[in-house]
Amino acid sequence: MALDLKKIKQVPLKESEYVKEATEKKQIVLHHTAGNSSGVSTINGWNSDKRGRVATCVTISGKGQSKNTYDGEICQAFSSRNWAYHLGIKPDVFRSRGIKYQNLDKISIGIEICSWGPLEKVGNKYFNYVDREVPADQVTILDTPYKGYKFYHAYSDAQIESVRQLLVYWKQIYNIDLTYNEADMWQVSNKALKGENGVYTHNSYRKDKTDIHPCPRMIAMLKTL
Repeated sequence: MALDLKKIKQVPLKESEYVKEATEKKQIVLHHTAGNSSGVSTINGWNSDKRGRVATCVTISGKGQSKNTYDGEICQAFSSRNWAYHLGIKPDVFRSRGIKYQNLDKISIGIEICSWGPLEKVGNKYFNYVDREVPADQVTILDTPYKGYKFYHAYSDAQIESVRQLLVYWKQIYNIDLTYNEADMWQVSNKALKGENGVYTHNSYRKDKTDIHPCPRMIAMLKTL
């Protein structure tokens, strides 16, 4: 199924919360919010916080009790032609790898998937970092722990499909290479830091991040592109 632009919910960020400048796009970066299921609430939070121009172009809502959105709904904060800070890479990361610093936020489009991220299992229950229980049917159990965690809040099928549609659409618009490269997705990648064309995760730029986690269903989708 192709992306239906009419179904994208517009939740505009204030112009003080992103950079209204059209820039060349070479990368797409997958994040998760470490928050609740509502992409609308995520963007509204960016509008009211004091962090400055930190945001992504879109969020994708997940399963939950939210009344202002639905599972898999794409919520757009600003045009993909524009940009905001979403990577948070320190200059010494480039320096340590002998790579010339550049502002990769400008050339990358960020997608925030609404998900709590790593979970802790207590008895037969799963809890996020704010001690809220996550239903067992929304948990990904990895065969091999990733960055110290075996349990993660699962990306829903609807979220994964929305990611797929966005990637295919932006390939058509910006000619971004969708080839899945495992070595560049789940650890810090020289290709990502050099600004090479492709799809990456936040892990590709920072070793302290866990977004997104290597969900087998997400990986299977990415390999089909």
